[in-house]
Amino acid sequence: MHLSIKEDIVTYLREGEKKGYDLGLEIEHFVVDDNGMPIEFEELSGLIDEICKRTGGEELYTDNLLVGYTTEDYTITLEPSCQFEISIRPEQDLDVIEKIYGEFIKIWEPAFAKKGYKIITGGNLPKVELGEITPDDIPLTKKLRYKYMDEYFQNTGKYGKYMMRASASTQISIDYSSEKDMILKLSLLQKISPMLMIMMENKVSKNSHLPGNTEKTHLLRIQEWDDLDKDRTGFYEDFLGSEFGYETLAEIIENTPLILLTESGETISVGDSSVKDLISEGKIDYENWDAARKNKLIEHSISMGFFHYRVKRYIEIRVADSVPIKKAMAYVALIKGLMYSEESLKLLELELKSVDSVQKIEDATDKIERDGFDAIIYDGKSAEEWSNCLLDIAAKALSGDEKERLKYLRR
Repeated sequence: MHLSIKEDIVTYLREGEKKGYDLGLEIEHFVVDDNGMPIEFEELSGLIDEICKRTGGEELYTDNLLVGYTTEDYTITLEPSCQFEISIRPEQDLDVIEKIYGEFIKIWEPAFAKKGYKIITGGNLPKVELGEITPDDIPLTKKLRYKYMDEYFQNTGKYGKYMMRASASTQISIDYSSEKDMILKLSLLQKISPMLMIMMENKVSKNSHLPGNTEKTHLLRIQEWDDLDKDRTGFYEDFLGSEFGYETLAEIIENTPLILLTESGETISVGDSSVKDLISEGKIDYENWDAARKNKLIEHSISMGFFHYRVKRYIEIRVADSVPIKKAMAYVALIKGLMYSEESLKLLELELKSVDSVQKIEDATDKIERDGFDAIIYDGKSAEEWSNCLLDIAAKALSGDEKERLKYLRR
């Protein structure tokens, strides 16, 4: 083989470099009836068909199932148990992002209300968070992807069913201009993760907890993800090493167990085989594939890693609960103020210089899971003090209107 997939992944990541300042926003929602139970797939798929035709969007199919649609401004997709996700096209202007979300809600809220349903946000489905039902009471969609994932995760941790059936997130994506820029941003993002997690927590009860974790009443969704599967979750262990970069990420991607593979419209289970395994065993004739097909395989391999941050051709920030739009936009403003300002990046490096190991980040997260904003984490400061520090740094880099948005994150 003249080129390994590792080298192709490095090239793929390098091609993501851009001198841009775009921000992508994704919010997963729950669509529930009057009893707080989620709508099942057939009804949501039918509504998608109806709304897509009305808006002139392009329908999206997986396993011959209608699972979403795309427009010029956003894409709608159904996640494992019909979490209803909007992915807004990357934009620099925060007002434009919020306007696009408003147009989406203007269409969908009345459509759901007409059927007796409402669209809500939360880190976990409220009825599951409160223990009124268990994830076993919630069916998965019929996508084979989720069937294979569900089966796999039942043997890798305690909370796979909670993650798939009852969790929802807010995700932001940002640009990187070079390998050095990617490394710096990823390093700082991982260090501030505990503060971002608690600032973006969205619970319905202050005392709710996961089964078996009564002492941890915060960051329930993070607890679910961290327990899910050590092969593909948490923080990048080597991110503080001098050798960390595109090649390290490529090695992680090529060695992550794939669970499943979709080829020629057919989804099959591949268990704990990685893409590297499948190529070396001759199950994928990678060398003879064209560039588009190779890129699709690389994207799939990246998508099967559920780390708190994913590097695609952008950095995907995955540590926040699903929240209402005003708080989501405050989060977008915060990330913009921290990551798209040279002065902010320098200040963060200085403030966080003592955070020199993944263990310190994990310890801080563990303390916050127990004590919330009161947790004493880095340098003897509380999570609340650190959160205010991040808000103050971001505020200095933002315009007046953008700075005003941060009030939705202040405690």
